[in-house]
Formats: sequence, C-alpha cells, structure tokens
Amino acid sequence: MNGEQILDKIKGGLYGVAVGDALGGTTEFMTRQEIKARYGYLTEVIGGGVWGLEPGEVTDDTMMTLCVAEGIVENPAQPVEAIGRRFLEWYRSRPKDIGNIIRHTMEHYRDNWFEAAFLTDLDLGQSGGNGSLMRCLPAALAYADSALMETVSRMQSRMTHYDERCDEACVIYNKIARRLLAGEELSRAIPGETAGTAYSSSFTVAPDCPPDGYVVHTFHWVLYILMNTEQFEGAVQYAANLGGDSDTIGAIAGGLAGIHYGYRGIPSRYRDCILVKERLERTAELLIAVREGTLGGLNSGEYGKPPM
Repeated sequence: MNGEQILDKIKGGLYGVAVGDALGGTTEFMTRQEIKARYGYLTEVIGGGVWGLEPGEVTDDTMMTLCVAEGIVENPAQPVEAIGRRFLEWYRSRPKDIGNIIRHTMEHYRDNWFEAAFLTDLDLGQSGGNGSLMRCLPAALAYADSALMETVSRMQSRMTHYDERCDEACVIYNKIARRLLAGEELSRAIPGETAGTAYSSSFTVAPDCPPDGYVVHTFHWVLYILMNTEQFEGAVQYAANLGGDSDTIGAIAGGLAGIHYGYRGIPSRYRDCILVKERLERTAELLIAVREGTLGGLNSGEYGKPPM
C-alpha cells in the first residue's frame, strides 16, 4: 500500500471519529423512540441536541482524540506528558461535554496521571467508561511498530481510566484498526481480533445491553454496527439513531469505518461541514510522518509500561 493510500485511510479515521461524533451529538441521551418521533431517521449533521451544538461542531470524543494525536506527534517515544498537557488545556477551555470519569481525573491531577486515575477509580467505585476508547485511535494511526501501538494505547487509557477493561478494549480496537490500515476487510479484521475475548460473537444478533457509556456495552454495539452496515454513512447513521451515548458510539464506529472506507469514502457533505476540519487535515499529515519515521526514530524498548 502506497503513501497516498495510507494517508487516505488515516484521514478517513480522523474524519470518521469527527463525523460520528457530530452526527451522534444531536441524539445523545435520547431514546430510539424519541429520535424517531423527532427526526424520523437522522441522516444529516444538524447540530442541536442536549449540548446545543452548531452544525458540524464536535464534542469531547473528537477533541480528546486530537489531544492524543497531537501529543504523540510532539513526542512519539514518550507522549504521556504532551498528551496530558493538551488534556488540561482542553479541560480549562470549559468544553460543553465532558464525561464524569474524565472530569474527576482532571480534578485529581497534580503531577501524575496514573495516580489521578487511580484516585478517581477509588472515588467512583469504578472507571469502566468509554472515554479512553473514544480517543485511542491515533495510536494505531501513528505507530507502525505493533508493540509501541499497544503500549501507547494502554497508557493513554490509564491516564484517566484505571480499569483493565478499558485497556483491553483500546488494544483490541487498535489491533482492528491496524489490520484495516493494511487493507484487510472489516468482516475479517473484527472476528480476527475479537476471537477468544469478551467481544467474540456471531454479530448476527443485536447486543443485549443498552447503548450506554460502559465500555463493554459501547464496544459490543460498535462491533455489531460495523459488521451489519454497508458504507461509511450506514455505520454512523445507525449509531446516531441508537440514542444513549450516540456521539461516542458514533465516533468509535466512525473511526474504524473511516479507515476501512477511506477519506474518499466519507460523503463530502459530512466531511465539509466539520468545524475542526483544518485541524484534522494538519494532524493527519503529521501522523503519517510519525508512522514513516520522519519525526525521529522509535523503537519499542524506549517506552515504559503503564502501572497495573
């Protein structure tokens, strides 16, 4: 696969997150019945919703994904500090949407992200939300080295979510993304990476769980959507019309769908309306530079392991 094809997939992944987020942001916290009564079947990025979004405005899913991506670009071998600095800058901008686990971790943070996440887990009694899964894709986009990809996937997760279920979901998700970047089909990549895990399934029956913010429920819905829709718009539209945590489910499903179908497979009416598209474009170009090694040499031995 040549550089132009890889860039199309990397751009597709980033735009996929943003489009799924912006489309699903309209219906977040609504039920399927409420969505049907108000919109019929939502297919367009119109904004509004509980957050009063502008058309094409994104939420925490996309903004934290960009924080992870830009932190990796700044320091590919040791990105935690750079990612964390961007998390704090974003948090201090008073975003409209921020998850409870992430908010608590931001408040606990002093000088150690893993300690702050641990304290949040103690305070809340759990930290198994989907807030690290929604932002983990840049690790797959940036690192050709599989060991680095897995390590950074886990570390960015543990910065706010002190829960092995979140780590596992991020790694499985990014392993699927890695296969898609190599040109494998979704129908092979997903079963190939979920076999023998909690997410192994025939994918023929809808998950028997709500589309909420629990990472296990979210990931089950994402995988089901991707295995049972055709074309990029089918995936993000399905997520948006689920309701519940629809922006995050849309962002996570949209990221993998965007890689699979590519940037050119995302309808232009979706791509062109995203308000942060210039930042997405710039970030995609930088991520491929990391992947190709033009931002400095990397090897898996340079990186430490997250505390367990």
